[in-house]
Amino acid sequence: MPTPFTRDQLSPAMQERYGLDRRPVGRWLAIGLLLAAFVAALAFVAVGVTGNPIDSRMVAWEAVAADHIDMTIQVKRPAELEVTCALRAQDARRIDVGYATLVVPPGEAEVLLDYPLRTLAPASTAELLGCSADGLPNVPPPQFPPGVVPPEQPWS
Repeated sequence: MPTPFTRDQLSPAMQERYGLDRRPVGRWLAIGLLLAAFVAALAFVAVGVTGNPIDSRMVAWEAVAADHIDMTIQVKRPAELEVTCALRAQDARRIDVGYATLVVPPGEAEVLLDYPLRTLAPASTAELLGCSADGLPNVPPPQFPPGVVPPEQPWS
């Protein structure tokens, strides 16, 4: 139960007797924990944004026929890194019709690649899901309907 008196209204002996001589630690502890959590979250985001030395993007794609599309991707990376990229094509209902992983061997720092992606049906969307130097990138796996076998890659 809170006291009706403030600290400055009581003598030092009364403050000590009734426990009013202690500083409120809980509030400062909570503020410190919140500040530490904020700094940790900020550091996590900063490492995530600056931690990947690979810059990849899809430059263009073209639906050549009902069974394949041509994708052009650009990969910028340190020249000594081997990079693995995941490519996907989907139909108008957003169901996967093509999926491939592409390995870019070490070489030039900036590479422009053309990849013929085989599809099961006409594609209405093509994506470069991501690239990674640590094997397969952390992207969604192929999402073909149950019982559908992904087509062999690349188209030839």
